[in-house]
Amino acid sequence: MSSSAEPGALLDHLFRRQAGIMVAHLARLLGPARLDIAEESVQSAMLRALQSWPQQGVPENPPAWLFRVAHNIAIDALRRNRLAGDKAEAIAAEMSPGAGVLPPDAGLEQQFRDDELRMIFMCCHPEIPRDASVAMSLKTVGGFSVREIARAFLADDAAIAQRLVRAKRQIRERRLTLDLPSGPELNQRLGSVLDVLYFMFNEGYAAHEGEDLIRLDLCAEALRLARLIASSTLATPRVHALAALMALQAARLEARVDQAGDLILLEEQDRGRWDQRLIALGFYHFDRSIAGDEISEYHAQAAIAATHARAHHAGAIDWPLILALYDQLFEINASPVVALNRAVAVGKVHGAHAALAVIEPLSSDPALRDYYLLLAVRGHLLLELGRHTEAADCFRAALAQRCSEPERRFLQRKLATCEQAK
Repeated sequence: MSSSAEPGALLDHLFRRQAGIMVAHLARLLGPARLDIAEESVQSAMLRALQSWPQQGVPENPPAWLFRVAHNIAIDALRRNRLAGDKAEAIAAEMSPGAGVLPPDAGLEQQFRDDELRMIFMCCHPEIPRDASVAMSLKTVGGFSVREIARAFLADDAAIAQRLVRAKRQIRERRLTLDLPSGPELNQRLGSVLDVLYFMFNEGYAAHEGEDLIRLDLCAEALRLARLIASSTLATPRVHALAALMALQAARLEARVDQAGDLILLEEQDRGRWDQRLIALGFYHFDRSIAGDEISEYHAQAAIAATHARAHHAGAIDWPLILALYDQLFEINASPVVALNRAVAVGKVHGAHAALAVIEPLSSDPALRDYYLLLAVRGHLLLELGRHTEAADCFRAALAQRCSEPERRFLQRKLATCEQAK
């Protein structure tokens, strides 16, 4: 036993790193229909560690200890639950220590990685609704609790729990498997997986409500899973583009808020606080994303992030290139949010008047009716033109919309600037 690590802190770290891997592996052995048993076994193993490690000391190989205990708990649960089906005893026998399920060879880690990938793809099965796919991915692969998922997506614990129950029921009733699809179905499922990871990352990058602007755990988990896919045989240029986008944006996370937790705009950030390792990782994947003929939304967004990363200071940002990339992105995805972001680049290249003309039609778009950033951008442009009263009205209207507390404080500061200038 090793006593060099604090058991509580170590377990918290291991749960984040190992829970999804263990659940995925046990789900493959037990069958996806018994996903509940896999999850409960991992949770029970963590609880036993929490009870025994403080007294007995931390094992020399904590992950192996946890997996062995979870594995044995799963076998016991199968044998106790006679309702699990006729195959339960056969599965338990196959999983027994003497059955050679856990060979101590170098291929075991690769098997774990494969199991985790298969679990992600099952969570994103087209028959599972997207909101449930996100919740399932976070719960089973990311190791997030129901409460953490509810907090991340501003939902009730009961609502998230119900999504998970329905998704697991669909897995059982439709007899979904962990087998990876092939051909067109694989490409379709891969697209869903990437959409889920991008949604997860964005929710962490700019929380819609709450005390914190950033949820680092969501960003880190989304990037980890994207890198997992990018390192597998499933990697495509689009996968590398998403991994590049996440890494380049994650590099700026620490600089996005000050010590008080207040928002710092991109051009005002201390670039010395940008994580150079993540920038290097982003360019690594970006170089691989341009290997084929495919140009996706992720490619265009990664290219925009890369252009920001190359600039040593705010004055060196190549705004004409960024505008051209936004033009390309808008051709791929003509969403109102992309149009709003493009308007910011228009303002940098052609001035505030041109940008205001671009965003004017967006004011009537139902998708942006409650989007505080539309009002905030319009207020910023009006303030730049010296139209302080109109800018103040925009910032007041933005404050009435849903946003995080750091964003709210930022809007209040902008409003105060307008009022002082009147």
